[in-house]
Amino acid sequence: MNSHFRFGVASDLHIAVPQTIKNHATRFHLTEVSIPVLEQVLDHLESCQLDFLLLPGDLTQDGEPENHQWLAQRLAKLPFPVYVVPGNHDVPTLSATKNSIGFQEFPRYYYQFGYQNSQQHYYTQEILPGVQLIALNSNNFNSEGKQLGFVDEAQLLWLTEILAKVQDKLVLVMIHHNLIEHLPNQSKHNLGKRYMLANTSQLLAILRKYGVKLIFTGHLHVQDVAELAGMYEICTGSLVSYPHPYRIIDCQLDNRGNKAITIESHQITAVSGWENLADTSREWLGDRSYPFMFNLLTSPPFNLSPKEANKYAPQLRYFWADIAQGDTVFDFPEFPPQLKEHFQKFGAIDPEGKPNLIDNQATILLTT
Repeated sequence: MNSHFRFGVASDLHIAVPQTIKNHATRFHLTEVSIPVLEQVLDHLESCQLDFLLLPGDLTQDGEPENHQWLAQRLAKLPFPVYVVPGNHDVPTLSATKNSIGFQEFPRYYYQFGYQNSQQHYYTQEILPGVQLIALNSNNFNSEGKQLGFVDEAQLLWLTEILAKVQDKLVLVMIHHNLIEHLPNQSKHNLGKRYMLANTSQLLAILRKYGVKLIFTGHLHVQDVAELAGMYEICTGSLVSYPHPYRIIDCQLDNRGNKAITIESHQITAVSGWENLADTSREWLGDRSYPFMFNLLTSPPFNLSPKEANKYAPQLRYFWADIAQGDTVFDFPEFPPQLKEHFQKFGAIDPEGKPNLIDNQATILLTT
C-alpha cells in the first residue's frame, strides 16, 4: 500500500454555463459563480501534487446536457485522475427531458472518471496500490418515476462481493447521500431525512462488517465530520454555497498499518465580479432562511405556534450558514431553555457538550 498520498474533495459543484442559469427567488445556490469558483479550486489543486480528486455528486445545476459536457471536458484537462458519482441534481428524471439527461446517460458522460461500464452507475477501482475506491449510486426511481435516495439490492450484493475481495486494502467509499447523521435526529426529522439514504442502516451494516472506515459524501451542503462506531463520514459543503469549501486529504501509513488521515479545508472568498463572495453568499443564505427556520420551529419536537415561531425565526437568520461553515458552537441565551438546549446540539460539540472542532481541520487515526 502507498505509505503516503494526498487527494482533493469538492462537492455539489452545481455547474451552470451562463445560458442555463435558472433564476428562482428562493434558490439557495449561487450557481452564477459555479464556474469561476471551480476554476479557482482547480488552479489551487493543480499546484498541490495530488494523487486524485473525488467529486461526490451534484456536479451540475439540474442535469443539463451542456453542463455535464462542459464539466467532463474541463476535468479531462487535469493532471490527476478524477472520480465522480451522480447526485440527485445530475439525474433528476429517469428519462431524458428537454433540459436534462436521463438516468441511463450519466455514465457515458463520465467514462474517463471511473465509469468503465456505461450501463452501470456504480464502480470500483484500485486507484493506488492498496487503495480501493468504491463509488456508489444513491439515486433511484420508483414505479411512478419519482426520484428516491437509496441503494438497490443489486448494488448491495455487488458491494458485498467487492468488499470480501479487498479486505487487505484501504477502502474509500464515495456516495452522494449521507449515511451517518450530521444533524441531531437527521434520519427522523422531515427536514433532514431527505438528505440521508433511505436504507442507510442496511448499507452501514455491510460496511461495518468489512471494516470500512472512511465515507465521503455531499448533498447536505455543510462541512461536517461525523463518526459512528469507528466509521467516519466526511461530508463536504457545496462550492456554490457559503462558505464555498473544498478539502485536501493527506493519508499516511505507519509500519504497523495504522493510518493518519489529515483533513485540510479551504474556502473560496472572492472571484472576479464577486469580490465580497464570502459576505455576499452568507447574506444570500440569511435572506432565504426565514421560511426554513419558521418550518423548523413549527415542526416537531417544538410545534410552536406561528406567533411564537415569528418571534424566534429572525434570530436564526445565520443559523444554517453557521452550520454550513462547520465548527460552530451555538448559544442562544435569550431562547427559552428547551429551544436553547435543542439548538446548541447542532453545534460542534462532543457527547459531553464540549467543543469538538473537527469539521474543517483535523487528524483522524485509523487503527488496524
